[in-house]
Amino acid sequence: MGLVLAAASAGVWAQAFPARPISIIVPAAPGGILDQAARLVAGELTKVVGQPVVVENKAGASQIIGAQAVARAEPDGYTLLMGSIGPNAAHYGVYAGKLPYAPADFTPVAHVISMPNVLLVNPGVAAGTVGELVALARARPGGLVLGSSGTATSGHLAAELLKSRAGIDLTHVPYKGSTPALTDLIGGQVQVMVDNLVTALPQIKAGRVRALAVTSSQRTAELPAVPTVAESGYPGFEVTVWVGFMAPGRTPAPIVEALNRDIGKVLGQPAVRQRIAEMGGWTVPMTPAQFGTYVRAEIDKWGTVVRQAGIRAE
Repeated sequence: MGLVLAAASAGVWAQAFPARPISIIVPAAPGGILDQAARLVAGELTKVVGQPVVVENKAGASQIIGAQAVARAEPDGYTLLMGSIGPNAAHYGVYAGKLPYAPADFTPVAHVISMPNVLLVNPGVAAGTVGELVALARARPGGLVLGSSGTATSGHLAAELLKSRAGIDLTHVPYKGSTPALTDLIGGQVQVMVDNLVTALPQIKAGRVRALAVTSSQRTAELPAVPTVAESGYPGFEVTVWVGFMAPGRTPAPIVEALNRDIGKVLGQPAVRQRIAEMGGWTVPMTPAQFGTYVRAEIDKWGTVVRQAGIRAE
């Protein structure tokens, strides 16, 4: 009887949801893929649900601070995390036993976007190919500084995987998001970075950074002349960043399903799909259960990569 009453209560709650503003926590600095994806959805989701959808940046500790805030939030659907490959997959291996949250502290809601990363260097670096960069790094062990948007973010993972495959040493400096790291790459404070295509593309086109390779299995339409890392001498190399919404664990299923449905309406809009394509990415419609299966597979995949590459929290 208690289960029936609980289910009925949850159903009534879902019908009234949302009755107040929804907050999206972005665990990184403004300007990066997490921030752009959150704001792209938030603006249109506000119109769909009839309540304000507010984006709040909580950067720091390699995105752990923002993720922890959502893990500890009330499981009522009003606080969502702009989750990603780092805090919601790779971190469980990198920070094994040290994270202030676990996979069960999040409920997958909806996939938003996937896209490749791109290997970049400052134009002053004497390397125009992956091979030349590897040769330079071998000649100067630890002499090149690798900037990233944070430890165990997709860019850092891709760089560490390349380091492991190529047998090179780069000095890693994690930042609180892609934008400050990219700024220092342009300024020459760091020499190498692997960044999301959407944030790197304007700087590549402006000639402020040089693209050596993309991390996807195929070349991208945005950079057709830039080879993949795989075809640059490292077969099978593939790293694709993904971004999606997470709710606190134990959020009622009817609320999660309502959020998934409404977010799906936003992602199905032609203008939104066009913007995602312009960002060099794609979206895959998934139910909460399907997204949950996807995330669990990512946790397993990156746990293996982290162990093989010897990636450790800094």
